[in-house]
Amino acid sequence: MRWHGRIVGVAGLVLMLGLGAEAKEALRGRSPLEELPSYIRRVTHFGQRADFSHDGRKILFLERTFGDVFEVEIATGIITPVTHHFFHEGFTRALYLANGDILLSGSRTFDATDPWPSRGEKQAELWVLDKSLTKPPVPLGAHCSEGPAVSRRRMHLAWTQGGAFWAGDIVYDEGTPKLTNKKKLLDGNDLPFECGLETQNFRPPDEEELIFSAYGYQGTDVCGLNLKTGKITNYSNAPNQYDEPEGIFPDGKYTLVECNRHMAKPEGIQEVDIYKLALDGSGTLERITKFADYPGYKASNPVVSDDGRVLAFQVARKGDPAGVGRGLLILDLVAYEKAQPQ
Repeated sequence: MRWHGRIVGVAGLVLMLGLGAEAKEALRGRSPLEELPSYIRRVTHFGQRADFSHDGRKILFLERTFGDVFEVEIATGIITPVTHHFFHEGFTRALYLANGDILLSGSRTFDATDPWPSRGEKQAELWVLDKSLTKPPVPLGAHCSEGPAVSRRRMHLAWTQGGAFWAGDIVYDEGTPKLTNKKKLLDGNDLPFECGLETQNFRPPDEEELIFSAYGYQGTDVCGLNLKTGKITNYSNAPNQYDEPEGIFPDGKYTLVECNRHMAKPEGIQEVDIYKLALDGSGTLERITKFADYPGYKASNPVVSDDGRVLAFQVARKGDPAGVGRGLLILDLVAYEKAQPQ
């Protein structure tokens, strides 16, 4: 059999697709964190939603949903608070902007007895935090459903609001960030199929396509919006399979996805592992992590460094809400490739 250009035997195919029922039962009660392959190492014992700094030396992450934001230095493991210098109601997203400032998403209010509205678009707003970490963030005047997409090379972003995709530029007026050139990219009502929408990534290197999640369509599919022509391309096109795009490779040829293809009876996001999806229309997938082979575990929310050599992701437990993580890990893609069956 061929798999991404490699010829593999039955044993190799089992390793790539996942374990059988008996083998998985043997893993019950064990943790993937205690049996990591040589190309994966744990960076933190808490946190979620990683984002690489542009130089690849640090990872920005959330302490928890509605929590503080931190940076961890990969080489030393030193963790530094990013949002301790001002009072706030917690954040749900934190992403590096092209100039090193930080885009935050969070609500002005928080109710611990009813927390989830603070994650919804009626309350969650976009803010810019100065990289000096000497002053509070500045609101951009836009509400955001789930995660925004941020350009890695220019002060540009896209986000979801009211079932539509919007885009704009961040400019600075006497040092104060403002959102300009706001325009609608896509109205969900104009799609040829019904789904929930979330922006994910601008596709490198030219950023002329926006990769997005089509929630609920055929399970969930990975789609792209051509920003020049408006054409929609379904890249995963896998009925009854959960495929949610997350981090994208810097050459734009692949994206990482949370996927449950390895499960005999898929249960949506609660059974996901990390896969690599070709963005050439073939739907070709390669499984990268095997955390879901351990009953009760999953791996999620992967991102790729700007040089394409390392990915970061989080460990989670079955039953955790989407996006919740219990610590960050990094995977050396060069060492990973060398470890694969030839």
